[in-house]
Amino acid sequence: MSSKARHRIQRLAATAAAICAAVLAGAAQSMPDGRPTPSGQPVPRWLSLKSSEVHARIGPGLDYGILWEYHASGLPVQVIAETREWRKICDPEGAVAWVHRSVVSSRRSVFNASDREVPIHAGRSDTSPVRARLSPRTLVSMDECEDGWCRVRVRRMRGWVRQSAVFGAQERPLCNAARPAGTGRG
Repeated sequence: MSSKARHRIQRLAATAAAICAAVLAGAAQSMPDGRPTPSGQPVPRWLSLKSSEVHARIGPGLDYGILWEYHASGLPVQVIAETREWRKICDPEGAVAWVHRSVVSSRRSVFNASDREVPIHAGRSDTSPVRARLSPRTLVSMDECEDGWCRVRVRRMRGWVRQSAVFGAQERPLCNAARPAGTGRG
């Protein structure tokens, strides 16, 4: 191979490497203020509480005061900001707090935050048979959402609920990440 051909191949390889680096840099996840997320995961995103005793804090650290305690294992929460060890979350009541990353799980669940039953359909249609009803203030496991419907599981029964009828499946941020912890909807 001539030195001219070798030089051309080296330039092509360098260009390809630069393009790959730019693509990978653009694929990094970022927080609402544009900074990259420490976890590399998107913000906002959905997680659930791992245990039935989770301390909600005013700031990201054990030296910050406890605002309240969550007593609902599996409760879906939306991560709206994060540090390496802490997650700033929005809960079903629109309250904002910080929790440690060890008390949240990537297992998905949804919550009927309304005071009405939500029908669980056999298919992704309001005209499909109703298999069960999700009682008010009830949690169920969620598999996936597609075309405005989420597939849920309750023991051995599987079915579909409207994505807009449950808390834990919205794609948009529900709370403002700049809002201080300890505040309700605002």
